[in-house]
Amino acid sequence: MSVAGVIVDEHGRALLIQRRDNGQWEPPGGVLEPGETIPDALQREVLEETGFKIALPATLTGVYKNMSGLIVSLVFRCEAVDGAPTTGEETYALRWATREEVSELADEAYAIRVLDALDATSPPAVRAHDGVKLV
Repeated sequence: MSVAGVIVDEHGRALLIQRRDNGQWEPPGGVLEPGETIPDALQREVLEETGFKIALPATLTGVYKNMSGLIVSLVFRCEAVDGAPTTGEETYALRWATREEVSELADEAYAIRVLDALDATSPPAVRAHDGVKLV
């Protein structure tokens, strides 16, 4: 299981990270560690990859299953409450992106997570993908 956090700024833009391992633009996130709670993992992953501490609880905006990788990801809309944009071991670059830019920068399977978080509809979206495209 993994988590991702979509930090939204006062202009309605989402913070994307460019991953060091594959160069892809995505929301910050990662796999839960053994014994770690979902909120703790969300806060840890976002802080490690962006430099921002987020407010908890965060709003669940979607559940996504990678049908080929067999990973379920929970995505949350987040508010930054402390920190500054910082790259690190896993993050090559950070970028505030509009809806249009999200769709241009990220693969469909990751762009939809950010767009769902920007929309913050209720109930949360439930989607499947193959790692790149929705299925």
